[in-house]
Amino acid sequence: MSTPAFVIIGGGLAGCECALALARANLPCTLYEQKPEAFSPAHTTPLLGELVCSNSFRSNDAQGSGVGLLKEEMRRLSSVTMAVAEHCSVPAGKALAVDRTLFSQELTRLVEEEPLITLVRRQIPSLDAPELEGKTVIVAAGPLISENLAASLAGLISSDGGPSRLYFYDAIAPIVRADSVDMTIAFRGSRYGNDAPPPYSDDAPFLEKPMETMVDPSAEDNGDYVNCPMTRAEYTAFYEALREAERVPAHEFEKEIHFEGCMPIEALADRGERTLTFGPLKPVGFTDPRTGRRPYALLQLRAENAERSSFNLVGCQTKMTYGAQDRVFRLVPGLAHAEFLRFGSVHRNTYVNAPECLNNDLSLKVRPDVYLTGQITGVEGYVESAACGLWLGLLLAARAKGRELSLPPQTTALGALMNHLRTPSRQFTPSNIHFGLMPELAERTKKKARKAEMSDRARADFAAWLTTAGL
Repeated sequence: MSTPAFVIIGGGLAGCECALALARANLPCTLYEQKPEAFSPAHTTPLLGELVCSNSFRSNDAQGSGVGLLKEEMRRLSSVTMAVAEHCSVPAGKALAVDRTLFSQELTRLVEEEPLITLVRRQIPSLDAPELEGKTVIVAAGPLISENLAASLAGLISSDGGPSRLYFYDAIAPIVRADSVDMTIAFRGSRYGNDAPPPYSDDAPFLEKPMETMVDPSAEDNGDYVNCPMTRAEYTAFYEALREAERVPAHEFEKEIHFEGCMPIEALADRGERTLTFGPLKPVGFTDPRTGRRPYALLQLRAENAERSSFNLVGCQTKMTYGAQDRVFRLVPGLAHAEFLRFGSVHRNTYVNAPECLNNDLSLKVRPDVYLTGQITGVEGYVESAACGLWLGLLLAARAKGRELSLPPQTTALGALMNHLRTPSRQFTPSNIHFGLMPELAERTKKKARKAEMSDRARADFAAWLTTAGL
């Protein structure tokens, strides 16, 4: 066999999926996996595709969840991850969960038995390593990439003298649908947008008719933010719920994540009752339209996309459990009936600022012979990581045969996820797949039917794309 043209660094879900996609196209590759020569703080076995956290691949509901829809699209693209997961599944209701040992054993077997994949158990310390010379390099090293390789990557993407574009922790705030925010309470406006209001007073009554600031949160004027004002009583209820909420325990390799840049909101609350009101919930510069006075506290919502169809809760990155987030954040005035598209998190996660660092084909702008895939690109989750590896494998396979593979439409789950990596934002953060990454429906529909209609649109558009993609 001739020397493989493709070299993949990392035998996780993305790396294995990419390697097997290349092999299906009769393209040889070398897959470098550092285990058992070296282990990250989270990995314990020499198996490929080791699942270090949950054994769940989340919902299988393709009509009601973005990840269920993504899995359906991956199956249509012959995803090995999906096939192995179903083969090793365990009962989990409407979710897809696996026996994690059997899953990794089966994925390892498929890679080891594939004649077009050369598996090398050795660590690659640098992107200038001699093993990579003259090859198309695919970095699928995952969120716990080795320090040496991370330093090499950071040196490349910051070689223009600008700030580092490689991050080692993610701080993700919840996202809500814009049209689920109660705009009889929340209001549009930027800080210091009007004259200074009278100071807050516990005795200030709610006005019979609130001030005229209630507007469509998706409108493009009246300020950049949607604001949720709080009285002292409302803030106290929110604060106490924060303090009492159940939190996700940190893994051993995440012990030092509480630094100021991504402090969980509940950790700030632990510092004292007024800490939040001098931090992310600072009320100065705003008028509560219910009282005509400055609110006691205020939570801001910032547009998540150009269509302003979804908003993130500014400063609300959190390690609360999803159930606790659903309960606690509904205590914020205006969010009692909000539809949460994504809940928040804070954890160890090495990733790049993809819109700044990567071309549309996931190659580095500063070195186009090096591609990134998996969680290091800024996708979040097992399924999303595997989908990213699958997509890159298909793209490179098509290119090797003289074809260019167009991205599926943004109306599909895979297209929406990959488009997230192309879309510049004020503060790029990793994301899992959710319906908020997709364009709104042409016509407004009832909440209960919206996801089903978006799924139907995605299926039709994905099928149409498949007929022209040549896959």
